[in-house]
Amino acid sequence: MNILQVLNVSKSYGEKVLFDDISFTLNEGQRIGLIGVNGTGKSTLLKLLAGMETPDNGKLEHANHFRVEYLSQAPELPKGATVIEAMFAADSELAQVINEYEQRLRELEVNPNDTHAQERLLVVQERIEVLDAWDVMTTMKTVLTKLGIIDFDKNVDTMSGGQRKRVAMARALIQPADLLILDEPTNHIDHATVEWLEDFLKRWKKALLIVTHDRYFLDRVTNRILELDKGNLHSYDGNYAYFLEKKADRLVREAATEDKRQNLLRRELTWLHRGAKARTTKQKARVERAEELRDRKVAGPDDKLDLALSGSRLGRKVLEIQNLSKSYGGQTLIQDFNYIVMPNDRLGIIGENGSGKSTLLNMLAGRIEPDSGVIETGQTVKLAYYTQENAEMDEEMRAIDYIKEVAEVIRTADGGTISASQMLERFLFTPNQQWTPIRKLSGGERRRLYLLRTLMGEPNVLFLDEPTNDLDIETLTILEDYLDTFPGAVITISHDRYFLDRTCTHLFSFEGNGQLEPYIGTYSEFLESRKERELEETAALKNTSNNTSSASVNQGSTPANASSTDSNSDRSKLKKLTFKDQKEWDGIEDLIASLEAKSEDLKQQIELNGSDSMLVQKLFAEDEEVAKQLDHAMERWAILSEMVEEIESNK
Repeated sequence: MNILQVLNVSKSYGEKVLFDDISFTLNEGQRIGLIGVNGTGKSTLLKLLAGMETPDNGKLEHANHFRVEYLSQAPELPKGATVIEAMFAADSELAQVINEYEQRLRELEVNPNDTHAQERLLVVQERIEVLDAWDVMTTMKTVLTKLGIIDFDKNVDTMSGGQRKRVAMARALIQPADLLILDEPTNHIDHATVEWLEDFLKRWKKALLIVTHDRYFLDRVTNRILELDKGNLHSYDGNYAYFLEKKADRLVREAATEDKRQNLLRRELTWLHRGAKARTTKQKARVERAEELRDRKVAGPDDKLDLALSGSRLGRKVLEIQNLSKSYGGQTLIQDFNYIVMPNDRLGIIGENGSGKSTLLNMLAGRIEPDSGVIETGQTVKLAYYTQENAEMDEEMRAIDYIKEVAEVIRTADGGTISASQMLERFLFTPNQQWTPIRKLSGGERRRLYLLRTLMGEPNVLFLDEPTNDLDIETLTILEDYLDTFPGAVITISHDRYFLDRTCTHLFSFEGNGQLEPYIGTYSEFLESRKERELEETAALKNTSNNTSSASVNQGSTPANASSTDSNSDRSKLKKLTFKDQKEWDGIEDLIASLEAKSEDLKQQIELNGSDSMLVQKLFAEDEEVAKQLDHAMERWAILSEMVEEIESNK
């Protein structure tokens, strides 16, 4: 069903035309990926669709009660709000009743026998029933938890930028919307969360529009691609792989069209140069035709980012890391890490946010000191460090001056030279943009400019901290090609699966407690091996549990020919345990294993049935009950084990 029509829309900023006379239709059930080079107007188009901006020309048509939910790259949350309060409008009755419900639960946790608190809880539960809010609350908690937010009472002002983005994403995902718009949703979230988001969005029933650099994500989630290219919009009815195939066909056709135009123009110019008089209507028409051919703008093949730059000579010694350790606030990030970086290493650093990845790069770059250990840097190392922030950018400086600060002329891999202005053109900065203050560039254009500056110093060791954030797919593709022939070592921090697969052959995974696990291979191979290992560990635990259970049964049975004194002797060894405690101790480990397996099964069912809110609510409640039983069982195991240890020590 058609939900939105964009009719002959145009938008410009100053002299820059973002898109010109574009038209398209959005239908219910479409999951659309919007792609294009940074600065072409992707975010502006999203804001137009969300009603946050107006077009210069054209119009948008939709139903009267059409609702859009928009997640921007830098979402704003209400000041001083808790996580739950931030999920709804400030004056929302739903937010108020959910907040009160959580408050009543906390009161009962502190004092379970408080009859007044129990009565207040019953009252708020009745309000939830009236508002039909159980489904919303269950979905909200499930989505927040899957996005790594578990403290629902936390003040959003105290959260990191990445955490706030995940709260805003959860808010967008649970709202009833005809069109859900997500601008770079995969930035700053780890692989497991990206996988969950993929599955969630593949079940999305309404219309979905996404801007993302994550090509695996685009390929698995979308069923239509819109491409903004030089002010025009091209539509492809398929996923990202289909888009790549059809775009290649389009570029071949455009190249053929341009060849025909050039040949026809040459013939017309030849006719004019021979001096034929243009007195008749027919002759005048030929003159006008030649002028039109000359002035016609043809898209032609894409401009290419040529990154074939040279690098400084790198000796055998790059970086030698010995017993490196670092802690912050009592948390050990890196403990006794050792590695020798080789001249052609392609290392990927992976791990959860806050695990210490950027800290490691900063220590290797000499920006912060380790608590202990030694980092020896080779004398020929010329390091370039592409960070997540553009800290050194003077926004009043012009783009060309920003590049010239590093070099006015640089060498290419084939021994030639290229000027800063020419290099900027290869990075898709027009002559006018080169003289534009940096503050007038889009966020993506600034990142592209920063990348160029990083590479222009002819480095031989390159550090990349989340390079895929805010760079468009075309720039990433060329960067990947550049890294294939880069004459030196590259160390990359990234969550982007495709980028890591393309550029890294050796990984270090932050596993917590300061441990870095090495892996030789691609990121996809690492993830597959980890899944296989987890399955093997689960199977081993089940076998151990079954063997323990069988042994317990055999040990607990008394052979017919056994003497009563033997039985009494065994019982006397445990004389401090009552019969009830003994029976509980004999079976408690099997009980714990059973509850853990049941909890894991319920979590999988919740994930698989995310679109069925009624079933998810039931499963969520059941999982909470199993969690309580498991906590109680673990407490009893701890108490009983202490008693058994005391008995053993008194023998």
